[in-house]
Amino acid sequence: MSDIDRLRLARTDGIGPVTYRRLLRRYPDPAAALAALPHLAAAGGRAHAPHVPSVASAEREIERIVRLKGRLLFVDQPDYPPLLGLLDDAPPLLIVLGDCAALSRRGVALVGSRNASANGQRLAELLAQELAAEGLAVVSGLARGIDAAAHQGALRSGLTVACVAGGVDVPYPPDHARLLARIAAEGAVVGELPPGTAPQARHFPRRNRVIAGLALGVVVVEAAIRSGSLITARLAQEQGREVLAVPGSPLDPRCRGSNDLIRNGAHLVENVADVLANLPDHPAREGLARDPLFARGAPPPGLTEAAAPWPEPADPPAAAMSEVRATLLQLLGPAPTSVDDLARRCQFSPAAVNSALMDLELAGRVEALPGNRFALIGEPGP
Repeated sequence: MSDIDRLRLARTDGIGPVTYRRLLRRYPDPAAALAALPHLAAAGGRAHAPHVPSVASAEREIERIVRLKGRLLFVDQPDYPPLLGLLDDAPPLLIVLGDCAALSRRGVALVGSRNASANGQRLAELLAQELAAEGLAVVSGLARGIDAAAHQGALRSGLTVACVAGGVDVPYPPDHARLLARIAAEGAVVGELPPGTAPQARHFPRRNRVIAGLALGVVVVEAAIRSGSLITARLAQEQGREVLAVPGSPLDPRCRGSNDLIRNGAHLVENVADVLANLPDHPAREGLARDPLFARGAPPPGLTEAAAPWPEPADPPAAAMSEVRATLLQLLGPAPTSVDDLARRCQFSPAAVNSALMDLELAGRVEALPGNRFALIGEPGP
């Protein structure tokens, strides 16, 4: 398979992470999936074919990554991080500066307030240093406050991974340029977007799912009630990962969110032993992966089932698909609905439902969400 075709497919308008995987299961290679896009979008009711980046555009992006001494990792390739590959909405591609193997290490995410207290930053730094000394990769988001303290602490004794919301060559905040460069030299910097992309608000939730997806657990140090760190914790919980939090003073608004996590079942953390005691040591505890990933000091595993392409059922007869799509549009609404529930209610086969949903997503009519769920996002096109 061509990396250029993979990149073009991943950057095509309307191709989200779920649909990218569905297309690779349905077609023999990315080139065949690209060739099928106009027909699939038209079948879903889209007036114009989705915009596909040109070969020249994809080549320019790859050349820029090479100049940065970075690497492209695709979700259907063996070197993609196995824990992240288990997510329904795992990014189709990652751009990595530094040590790609760091993304497959047993890791812990450490996140928290940008406006962190001195004590919060000192604790985050100490936890990260001790976790890294235990051989764990410390994952965070390169933000001010707790994130920066976590990266700096981990660099003293081991590895750290910085997940960025924009291009891997765009430090955010700008005053973290030296920190980003050091992490790229001694650990890994990872992002989804093309080099040179400035981060925008809508990019940060996507970044947060990567932070949670790379880790066995997420430790929250100081988080307000409305905080991006709580989004990361929620995503970790949805992904079946451990959620842990450091308690703080009830008088400090920076701690209300993290205290609330503990109130609702997160593991309380006062020191590194509390973190280590609550990380899964064997896949039987959480069903995350096979033994090699969870054995300390073991080499990273190869291709996991989650990162491998699955066979896609044969397409239903074309004559029946119009009725399937119309029925699904009636059943769907703004609230997410699972594919299993849709199949039960419309009484069409799972193959027909999946095929119709992909047509509708490519037409911009529905949105694929984690957990094999879909939601209506648009009205029929002209």
